[in-house]
Amino acid sequence: MAQLHKISLFLLRISIGWLMFYAGITKVLDPQWSAAGYLKGAKTFADFYQRLTSPGTLPVINFVNEWGLTLLGVSLILGVFIRFSAPLGAILMLFYYFPILAFPYPSAHAFIVDEHIIYAAALLALASLRAGDFWGLGKKFR
Repeated sequence: MAQLHKISLFLLRISIGWLMFYAGITKVLDPQWSAAGYLKGAKTFADFYQRLTSPGTLPVINFVNEWGLTLLGVSLILGVFIRFSAPLGAILMLFYYFPILAFPYPSAHAFIVDEHIIYAAALLALASLRAGDFWGLGKKFR
């Protein structure tokens, strides 16, 4: 693989890794944080997302959200287990996408595709291209 390709994959992996890590760790460190507001405001699949706010389910959703993002970020930054973590991260991005989607507008400045879809596609690309092998620990942890 050409050096420029390796550098590009490395920069994409590190930048998305930092984005996910920071998004997750700020939730972990904030005892008041909850996904309830986001879920209650769902525009698409509202019934499904409303059920996730039940007292028995919401703590699990919060835990998976906080630690899923944090560990995905760590995985990407270190370049380990990316073939496992990145597809799970892509699924998580789709779970974030649908509540805000008022089809076909996920936001006032987007038509069908927003940042969640871009993140999901980038995560799948990182997984399929073995991005952890380039300046990461991917080769050591297969």
